Amino acid sequence: MRGLYAITPDSTDSAWLIERVGRALEHAARGGWAALQYRNKQAGRAQRACEARALGALARDKGVAFIINDDVPLALEVGADGAHIGRADVALGAARRMVGDRLLGASCYDRLDLARAAVASGANYVAFGSVFPSATKPHAARAPLALFGAARELGVPLVAIGGITLDQAPQVIAAGADCVAVISDLFDAPDVDARAQAYARLFHPHGLAVA
Repeated sequence: MRGLYAITPDSTDSAWLIERVGRALEHAARGGWAALQYRNKQAGRAQRACEARALGALARDKGVAFIINDDVPLALEVGADGAHIGRADVALGAARRMVGDRLLGASCYDRLDLARAAVASGANYVAFGSVFPSATKPHAARAPLALFGAARELGVPLVAIGGITLDQAPQVIAAGADCVAVISDLFDAPDVDARAQAYARLFHPHGLAVA
């Protein structure tokens, strides 16, 4: 698991969201992607289920793992490749039993001890952040870049999240992150496809055409 880890933005407009994600995934089959995570705090349950099915189909078409944020039952309902949970969600051990052999990711904020516990409970990967100030979660704990080097001992992929831009991503990768999780810098870009390709080239520089 290595590459761009795209996280969908909050939106009440399903058509807009699906169109933006489709554009981001346009060249994902060429490599450089780790996953697409569906996260939409503004949508109700029925809308989220419809969006998750549509986005999951787009991801599968490009060979990209599709992850559901904070909702293990929805991940199972739509046949997602996995789920990602935070500290306030279902306990990791229970989540592992629910998802079976699907991917399970855990938010570990700025704490290596939480990451160790998450891996011991069955997490396939862990996420640290916010690595930079984030408009999505302005009050989130800040995770130092040195944490990624320290966390290599865990033996699972490490995801960096929070305020990451294309200019900052190389230093995050150099610090030891296997994936960069991006919301705003990807989906707010004027050309979403070109921005996604630029991120992918950071991980897979050969064989990716320049948009």
